[in-house]
Amino acid sequence: MPWQVKSMNRNRELIAILRGLTLDRCVMVGEILIAEGFSKLEVPLNSPSPMKTISEMQNRFGNSVTIGAGTVTNVSEVNELSDLGCQMIVSPNTDTEVIKATKNKGMLSFPGAFTPSECFSAINSDADGLKIFPAFKLGVKGFKALKAVLPSNLKTYAVGGIDEAHFSDWLDAGVNGFGIGSNLFHPSMSNDDIQFAARKIVLAYDNWHAKK
Repeated sequence: MPWQVKSMNRNRELIAILRGLTLDRCVMVGEILIAEGFSKLEVPLNSPSPMKTISEMQNRFGNSVTIGAGTVTNVSEVNELSDLGCQMIVSPNTDTEVIKATKNKGMLSFPGAFTPSECFSAINSDADGLKIFPAFKLGVKGFKALKAVLPSNLKTYAVGGIDEAHFSDWLDAGVNGFGIGSNLFHPSMSNDDIQFAARKIVLAYDNWHAKK
């Protein structure tokens, strides 16, 4: 039986990073996360059979949420993912050719960036937002300094070593959202574990916004 969706807010800037997700679990895991309020689901390409998994999730959920691929590092992968109907490309690095190819295919582009030079290379290539990675290494103070020189309307996502306990500090610093990996999903986690983790993450994000 499908999980019941309690609250769908497509404006939540939370990206579920589903590294290691397998084809046989992707529909159930997708249903759980969507039911708990996630609207952006990313399958990294270093997962088992990622293209098949992304295709299945796009077919099942693509009309209601954003299905994307992560760890995308070259243009040939962008082209293959576009053919599958993938909607979002996330990379660990700033590769202007990957960004431009992504935008030419009509997909959302979220490249990884850490330095001002990387950020502006991505911005000048028309990236939709920045994956600040690894966020734990930059820290909140480092992000504040970086944020001060970025366009005010640019979306930024803290990714890497961030869990819901740190959300308020990062949101106070001006980050828009988060990419959550192993604190949300790991292949060893049960469906109940995933649901519990997702609920905590969404609650922490929503609670901060409710106070503003």
